[in-house]
Amino acid sequence: MMQDAIPDYPFEQPNVLEPPREWAATRATCPVAHVRMPSGDVVGLLTGYEEIRGLLTDPRFSRNLAREGAARMSTTEDGGMFNRPSQGAADIKEGPGHRRWRRLLSRAFTVKKMEAWRPRVQEMADELVDAMVAKGAPADLRAALALPLPVRVICALLGAPSEDQDKFARWSETLLTLTRYTQAEVDDAQAEFRAYASDLVERKRARPGDDLLSELTQISDSQDGRLSHDELIATVVGLLLAGHETTSNMILKMTAMLLSERERYETVVADPGLVPGVVEEALRMDTLGGVGIPRFITEDTEVSGVPVGAGSTLFVNLHAANRDERKFPDPDRFDPRRENSAQHVAFGAGPHFCVGQTLARVELQVCLATFVSRLPELRLRDAPEDLRVREGISAGGFEDMWVTW
Repeated sequence: MMQDAIPDYPFEQPNVLEPPREWAATRATCPVAHVRMPSGDVVGLLTGYEEIRGLLTDPRFSRNLAREGAARMSTTEDGGMFNRPSQGAADIKEGPGHRRWRRLLSRAFTVKKMEAWRPRVQEMADELVDAMVAKGAPADLRAALALPLPVRVICALLGAPSEDQDKFARWSETLLTLTRYTQAEVDDAQAEFRAYASDLVERKRARPGDDLLSELTQISDSQDGRLSHDELIATVVGLLLAGHETTSNMILKMTAMLLSERERYETVVADPGLVPGVVEEALRMDTLGGVGIPRFITEDTEVSGVPVGAGSTLFVNLHAANRDERKFPDPDRFDPRRENSAQHVAFGAGPHFCVGQTLARVELQVCLATFVSRLPELRLRDAPEDLRVREGISAGGFEDMWVTW
């Protein structure tokens, strides 16, 4: 369905903790709305829960945008992270190759294994909070905890040195550019990140340790076979990027949601048993989730009765879907006791459902439980409307977040 004027995307928000008005408007009137990406390309946008779940589980909708005719996302010549060729690891993007890769990787991310990490995550969180408290208020929560904690966790899991966290943060932000970085900066970051990952793979192959990457370099499964060197590099880059960037952002967004309406935080301080429900509701109510996930349409089809032609590109906004009143009654109300909160699609759906979602939940739960037990007086230093959003990159989050206690 075409509109009279095609709006720019991502949409502007009334404030950083409120969803754009267009989410509800497009859901109500237009199952497939047309929007203009920062690149200038026009794509179809989905904001409804059922439409998005259906698209993400439909094999006709391809994740591979490194092809002729696919819409570009960013202002860089390569079109952004979704359009970049996979440099030798294309077959793990989708289809049988992706299923093989998921089987190998998912063994490391079972609920049981991730729960076994909870004490280590707690230990790391306590160390960081100790240092933050010792230094005194105010503190930038991003620098003090939200960035270093997920980096330490994913580095420990993979067997990478966590002192390299500043490199991962810089490379990741550059690769996620919409409008902030040039193609030359993207190329340099990608080359440096890949070289780092390649060197790490070689070291683990030569001297394996007790970590995921060592395990992956040693696997020779009769059904799935080894991961190639390029596939291992892609895995390291993907896990280091996704394993810290999204969780780091979510720690801050969850904290902002709770502290901006302080009774929410005080409710959890009074009843720490609510922590898991609060985490799910924070994931569901996230308004800064980035641009969404694209799919390339491989054959003529339709979405909720709207024709979608082969060769077009659709974007799904997972966070708009999580505000769909048809799925979540009174969706703008924060309710840690909401019965179906965990049915949100913040981690995606279908064959590309986030492989690390169990680890992310453990980290978020540990962070929140640590805050309410150790920092019951935690407060935002600044007014919520003064929080600075990270502009020009595809993963939504804050530049910093100053807190007192």
